[in-house]
Amino acid sequence: MICPVCQWQNFLGEDLCENCGADLSHSDTPEATTSFHGRLLGMHLDKLGAARPITVDAEVPVGEAIDRMRRDSIDCLLVMEHGSLVGIFTDRDAVLKVASIVDDPRPIREVMTPDPVVLRREDPVAVAIHKMAVGEFRHVPIVDAGHPIGVVSARDVFRHLATGLS
Repeated sequence: MICPVCQWQNFLGEDLCENCGADLSHSDTPEATTSFHGRLLGMHLDKLGAARPITVDAEVPVGEAIDRMRRDSIDCLLVMEHGSLVGIFTDRDAVLKVASIVDDPRPIREVMTPDPVVLRREDPVAVAIHKMAVGEFRHVPIVDAGHPIGVVSARDVFRHLATGLS
């Protein structure tokens, strides 16, 4: 079944798109839909100019990660373990999960958001918008062959849309 949002080929009978998480339960027959070929929504993420990922090891203490975020004005860190992406730690995680604990010694793996939703470099901006809206995310890692190559933020998408509309 072709997803009406991202055009991902899903198995017949799936309720959610494997790629973008769109609801497929109301799509009774597989059919192609209007594609995202427009200049604003159809541009691939690799042309968006998303920030390079800043990574940390899963064992890094939370306090050290927060200090790095503060010092370098970073909104999120990708958490790696044995060369694989295992989580994301954002400023929202810091506020909600760590709060006022100064120099928190716990490893970041204990407070990160595990198994983050990801995008592929060839995904269009429309898929990024959909995943961000459905998951209520402000940052989504971009991966290529399973390795993080960037992080698209809501700010990146908004800037792209605002520039295209002016």
